[in-house]
Amino acid sequence: MSGDSALEIAAKRLERAVFLLEQRLAERLKTAGAEAGGLFDADRAKLATELDEARARERQLEEAGAEASAALGRAILEIRSALNGAGSAQEH
Repeated sequence: MSGDSALEIAAKRLERAVFLLEQRLAERLKTAGAEAGGLFDADRAKLATELDEARARERQLEEAGAEASAALGRAILEIRSALNGAGSAQEH
């Protein structure tokens, strides 16, 4: 031995073991963080896609509603015109 006492050798081994343990924990935390970040990104992308689809569907429904409203307006005008025409014909 080079003059180190058994206690000093044990302390150095313990320090080395703690250092290695801290490194491994740090690596695992990085990996877990990357995995969690990846899952978050995937969820975020999925939600963004679903939101885009919902907005597109909303626009389609608004357009369909506007078309239905216009068709209903035309039908009302035709009915009024027919009723007014029928009323005029009955008066003569």
